[in-house]
Amino acid sequence: MRKTLILSVLLIAACNSTTTIRSSDQEAEIYVNGEYLGKGRGVYMDQKVAFSRNEVEIRKEGCLPENHTFSRNEKADIGAIIAGLFVVVPYLWVTEYKPERSYNFECIPVTASL
Repeated sequence: MRKTLILSVLLIAACNSTTTIRSSDQEAEIYVNGEYLGKGRGVYMDQKVAFSRNEVEIRKEGCLPENHTFSRNEKADIGAIIAGLFVVVPYLWVTEYKPERSYNFECIPVTASL
């Protein structure tokens, strides 16, 4: 029973990965894959498989939006690797996101692009 519980916890923990996204402009809105995370700072978590790609858009009223990407291939997930020794499926989640990422947002006025 105890081994089953430990294995279950490892499998569940192996699937999740979290990263904190920060903008240099605290008033800029942060979106990941179209989903609003917050102004200036947001926490993103998912259960996507290794090497999945995410789109980040940073917006501010009157400024052109900035687009960035990040992938789930930045850090090895020891829990998934160990769980994969018992069950092959966790190998889909052997990587994680970096704990934190920052973007320097420079407001380029919308009128400047015309």
